[in-house]
Formats: sequence, structure tokens, C-alpha cells
Amino acid sequence: MTNQDVAQIDATRADIGMVCSLPLEIGEFLGRCQRQKTYSGGAFKFIGGMYDGIRIAVVEAGTGPVRARRATMALQDAHHPRWIISTGFAGALQPDLKIGNIVVANEIVGLQGEQLKIDIGMNSDPARGLFVGRTLTVDKMVRTVAEKQALAIQTGAIAVDMETLSVATVCRETKTRFMAVRTISDDLSADLPPEVLSLVGETGAVRFGAVIGSLWKRPSSVKDMWRMRENAMAASEHLATFLDGIVVQLHKSSQ
Repeated sequence: MTNQDVAQIDATRADIGMVCSLPLEIGEFLGRCQRQKTYSGGAFKFIGGMYDGIRIAVVEAGTGPVRARRATMALQDAHHPRWIISTGFAGALQPDLKIGNIVVANEIVGLQGEQLKIDIGMNSDPARGLFVGRTLTVDKMVRTVAEKQALAIQTGAIAVDMETLSVATVCRETKTRFMAVRTISDDLSADLPPEVLSLVGETGAVRFGAVIGSLWKRPSSVKDMWRMRENAMAASEHLATFLDGIVVQLHKSSQ
């Protein structure tokens, strides 16, 4: 192997890999990165960039545990990151969690009895909007307050998403260092509108036909969707600010 070959291999490596579902989740953080490059690999979109000299590789997995597992494996094959972060939006399962709050998992559970513990050495700080605790991964969107309250009682989790357990499982299998950092995009103050179930496809792309159809069937849904968008934008900004510090800390720990 020549020195040029080694340099090319090193250039593909990432210090920090991130797995998210939707572009909106990670867009604010990526806006703080330099020298971005985007490419498609298999069924997934990858974005690479530099953050304060730290090499970042993000894969947009789409929604659900199956795609999250495949995307994590693709990220590892392509970029061999030292750390992988499962990141993006989550739904609150406890009333104390509000829009934009940060959730860091110290344990991840599933509805079939799956359980993974994570030693992160971090404590909750509610005054700063930081909550550390058990999170739940499910295979479909949890839309109503009643559903969330029932899941909280059943599992003891503080937040729910559709990907983290799959990402963590792959990292455990491959002995890759892992962290789960999520931001609350919907809390227990109101149900998500029923249209949300059809607005985002499995790949994470917005179904514009569904958007138009929902507006046609229920004109008042425009108000609900605008509120969802505002919540998502606020959550994305809070997530980016928290990731600013986490990325630097994880990078230092791997040196």
C-alpha cells in the first residue's frame, strides 16, 4: 500500500458519525460545519463536513428501526467513525419535558423486552433543559398524549423515538462507542395532528401530495402543521447547540 493509498483511506474516516432520520433534525448543526460534501450511498444520503477540525459524517436513515440499522451499518462501512451518535427528534413521555429540551439516554428499551444500558457519566439538569434517562424505541409514530402516557407507565421511559435502539445495537455488535442525544419536538401538551402519519415517507422525504390532500380535506390542519414546523425548528436549534459541545468532548475523549 502506498502513502497515497493510506491518505485516501484516512480521508474517508470520520471522527464522529451521526445517524438521524430527517434532514430537518440535523440541518441546523450541519449549517455550523465547513467543507460539506453530500453523496448517496446505497439507499441513504450521506453528508460529510468539518466541525472545528473534527471530521463529521452524517447519514440520513429515514424513519423506523429497520432503516436505522441498515444506515448505521452503511455509515460504519463507509467512514469507520470512532463514535456514533443517534440523534434527532423524540416525543416526550413525561410532563416535565418541553419542546427543545435535550434527552441523553443512559438506557434504551424496546417493547419486546430489549434493554441496553449506556454508561455516559452525565446527570440531568432540568434548569438547563437537560434530561438523562431511559428512552424507548418503537416501530411506529406515537401521536397522541394518551398513547404516550400509556407507554410511560408501561416502560418507565422519559422519551420515545423510532431509531435509537437499532443504532445502539449495531454499535454494541461492532464495539463502536455510542451515544444517544435527542431533542423533544412534541411534548404532552397536545396530540399531533392525524395527518402527520402520512406526511413523511419511510425514506424521510416529505410527501407533498399528502400535504396538499390534508389541506383539502381539513383546511384547519394548516395551523397544526405550522405549529409542528415551528416546534421542529426550535428543537433543531437546541439540538445543534448541545451537539456543539458534545462533538468536541467526544473527540477529545478518543484522542
